Amino acid sequence: MESSKGSGSGHPTACNENPSNSCVPDLIRRRAKSTPAGLAIRSASSLLTYEELDCRSNQLANYLRTAGARPGQVVGVCLERSIEFPIAALAILKAGCAYLPLETRAPGRRLQTMLKSAQVSVVVTTSGLLESLAGDGRKLIAIDHSAAEIGRCSTGAIEIPLSPDQLAYVIYTSGSTGTPKAVAVGHGSLLNLIQWHNRAFGVTAADRATQLASIGFDAAVWELWPNLAAGASVHLVDDDTRTQPEKLRDWLVREKITISFAPTPLAEQMLKLSWPRETALRFLLTGADTLHNYPPANLPFALVNNYGPTECTVVATSTSIPPQGSAELRSDCLPPIGRAIDNAEIYILDSKMRQVPAGECGEIYIGGAGLAQGYLNDAALTAERFVKHPFRSGARLYRTGDMGCALPDGQIAFRGRVDEQVKINGYRIELNEVASVLRRHAALRESAVVASENSVGEKQLVAYVVPASSCPPVSELRDFLAKDLPDYMLPAAFVSLDALPVSSSGKVDRSALPAPTDENILREEIFLGPRTPTEQRVAAIVARLLGLERVGVNDNFFYLGGNSLFGTQVIARVRDAFDVEISLLKLFDHPTVADLAAEIERRIVARLDAMSEEEAQRLLALNTEQASA
Repeated sequence: MESSKGSGSGHPTACNENPSNSCVPDLIRRRAKSTPAGLAIRSASSLLTYEELDCRSNQLANYLRTAGARPGQVVGVCLERSIEFPIAALAILKAGCAYLPLETRAPGRRLQTMLKSAQVSVVVTTSGLLESLAGDGRKLIAIDHSAAEIGRCSTGAIEIPLSPDQLAYVIYTSGSTGTPKAVAVGHGSLLNLIQWHNRAFGVTAADRATQLASIGFDAAVWELWPNLAAGASVHLVDDDTRTQPEKLRDWLVREKITISFAPTPLAEQMLKLSWPRETALRFLLTGADTLHNYPPANLPFALVNNYGPTECTVVATSTSIPPQGSAELRSDCLPPIGRAIDNAEIYILDSKMRQVPAGECGEIYIGGAGLAQGYLNDAALTAERFVKHPFRSGARLYRTGDMGCALPDGQIAFRGRVDEQVKINGYRIELNEVASVLRRHAALRESAVVASENSVGEKQLVAYVVPASSCPPVSELRDFLAKDLPDYMLPAAFVSLDALPVSSSGKVDRSALPAPTDENILREEIFLGPRTPTEQRVAAIVARLLGLERVGVNDNFFYLGGNSLFGTQVIARVRDAFDVEISLLKLFDHPTVADLAAEIERRIVARLDAMSEEEAQRLLALNTEQASA
């Protein structure tokens, strides 16, 4: 096919020459001068004006300089998703450094691996996280403990010129060798994302945008900097709301949000909801996984599907998805991933890097202004994935490992992966990374990890293990993996085999691995069925939702293949069955049927204690009627 290129030409040339070619600190400083009292960021408990954002980030930038941060260095920032995070990230940029977002809940060993490989000598965090980040002579700045010192620093800007080629941020992604890889993105690439976003969606100071992605997910880059550069306000969604479709919809409507992002699985659930016609929402942006559904015809806002690996500054292609029943709707395929954004290049090539004809599948290669600089401190991996441009001298393309084809209208259709990388709930996962860590367990000889669909069509990780003698308990295997891997990379099921099936070439034959079933999945302990009416109803809810024949009282919802999106459905069904409200955080604290049933009964008893005798009798009659049904 012909290459797909976004509008515009070339890279931004300099960060400080004029308003259209300024880097993030310049753009926000300009906003602080023009509209100092304008709302920049708001959470449930606090807010920042543009003047306050500029001044507080200046103070922290000056403090960072005294702590030893120097231009060109990578500075870690390990904070919760809060108002403090954009202050810290902006301060790092103002100090001439690149910021590395680190998830506060990541395993300590994984954090140490990232900090060491990125050669981080300074980390901005809070006092409660110091132990997991300490080491190698690293300077740790606890912003809560050092608030008074930071507050005494100058609010004046540090005059450090920034160039498009200078590093802006680093984000780690899953790596097939068992070690996460650090994607390094420059200011020029970030500026291209900002300029495209604000042109494509007509962002102005009147817009109200959201920030709900985890800080270690590159979507957070997209949610923050383009909107702040345009003078819009960014509103932080609380943790309980951001994973529950109904609550998130109500919050978006109530807060009069005009632009929001939601990961694909969450966005697809939100499309099924009823929306009031008067909603202020103009665009719901989605991405990070395959979109399976077209929006309903009565949706009062545009659904925009986006595609882009971390190596290409968040977004490489984008398109507004037509509603069901539209003339341009393609009923024979999934919604497309769109066309190249401004200054991006998309090529679909065969194994010899030749362009394939329109309609035929090939590997997606990406070039242009959004391209990352490569993998930080890993020249060999950079050379392997960022290859010589076959059609433009001196340029590079990133080989994504994704398959695609050109549709008749010029848009790109996603057609899966060419390797062992998968996306589950929006997270990119190298299957070999999970297997590599699992193989380190002394009691295992071999292991393989695959992505498998459960009975309700949701992807989950399944680990196949070959023990050296007796198989360790599932809880031990999970605890072992959790020391190095985040929760979203832990397998939902484990299957023990005498040997892994191999192909004639000697490689593991994944097609010959047995499908996980109730009979071959390793259990935590001997199956124990429900013992009370409440446990019976909770077990039935979980079994139906996850497509299982049976669920024991000690089975962990999340180990059975549940996730936060399934969790919202458990909460809704518990509400319908028991007239009891359970938060998602409470489900995380009570993930077994026994624990959840006990929590439900505790809440029912507490409510009964507060009722009159007549109200209690009515509730008892209602629950008896529902139980018999």
